[in-house]
Amino acid sequence: MGEIKLVRIYDSEQPVGFRILVDRLWPRGMSKERAKLDLWAKELGPSNDLRKWFGHEDAKYPEFKRKYFAELDQNPAVADFRDLLKEQLKQGDVLFLFAAKNLDHNQAVALKEYLEAENGRQKS
Repeated sequence: MGEIKLVRIYDSEQPVGFRILVDRLWPRGMSKERAKLDLWAKELGPSNDLRKWFGHEDAKYPEFKRKYFAELDQNPAVADFRDLLKEQLKQGDVLFLFAAKNLDHNQAVALKEYLEAENGRQKS
């Protein structure tokens, strides 16, 4: 069983795994060839309004996460994504690719936390 790994798409070292871009916007200066994506899950990214409000400000991260989780709770794409994720993890690691410079406070970190918490709730 694989694990979800968070990887900045611009990093020169890219681990092996099923590659999913979890940003709503395409990363600046990144070609499709260089990205080597298996999937672009843009519908799972935070809304444009939320993304702009957050602006990757550390102090806003807890509130961003709360609002983003509320968006995900209402997002019909989450169920299919969860199923795909489950299948891919049986085969190996899944890489959540993101463009943000802040490695600790971004939507990929929040999405991973959300999905892992959801899996925990489903098992019980």
